[in-house]
Amino acid sequence: MLMKSKIKYIQSLSQKKLREQEGVFVAEGPKIVGEILQAPNTELEQIFATRKWILQNPLQAQDFEEKLMEVNDDELKRISFLQSPNMVLGIFKQPVFVPFNVTDKVSLMLDAIQDPGNLGTIVRCADWFGVQQIICSRDCADIFSSKVVQSTMGSICRVQVIYEDLLSFIQSHSNVLLYAATLKGVDLSKYPNIQEGIILIGNESKGIQPELLSMVDHQITIPGKGNAESLNAAIATGIILSHLI
Repeated sequence: MLMKSKIKYIQSLSQKKLREQEGVFVAEGPKIVGEILQAPNTELEQIFATRKWILQNPLQAQDFEEKLMEVNDDELKRISFLQSPNMVLGIFKQPVFVPFNVTDKVSLMLDAIQDPGNLGTIVRCADWFGVQQIICSRDCADIFSSKVVQSTMGSICRVQVIYEDLLSFIQSHSNVLLYAATLKGVDLSKYPNIQEGIILIGNESKGIQPELLSMVDHQITIPGKGNAESLNAAIATGIILSHLI
């Protein structure tokens, strides 16, 4: 039976401040929890699972027996951040990565991506295309919020996300070409594949702030034929990566 103090602690992890203090994040559902359990750079703190999950995952249940607590459906509902809890919830240490370096690789830079679903999907897109690091402005959504974690579908353990002042970061990495996704850039298909560079994606409604735009080396555009004003930030990121990588 779950103690009230344990329930209160898990519920408190909905707050960014407490997640940062504890250095943890919460993931839910068999697929995401299963992927994170296998990730080499993430450590399990504790796992709460229904009998159904334990019976379906006997090897994982055995491997993490000391950190596993069986819960019933009602208890899982009380600690879950999802509208429809799904068998298992894990508390994990925030992943540890090698030092951040933008040389000889492609990186993403996000300017005020504030929708958790967009940020999580961008992380997943980056993982699909082998982009292993993302620089976020400090007003982006929190990478370890529940909605972002769920949207990454486990990619949160393979893609390093840092938060920086973007103007300062660009100035200190002026040797790396900066590509910006805009509505008035050069047709994306005109560009060859790149081996190094930073691709800048702007806010969902406002785009890229002018101060940043003045510092880019190349403005690129996804040509369209319809009447939509713009593309969703995550969809645009996927299309750009598919052309440039």
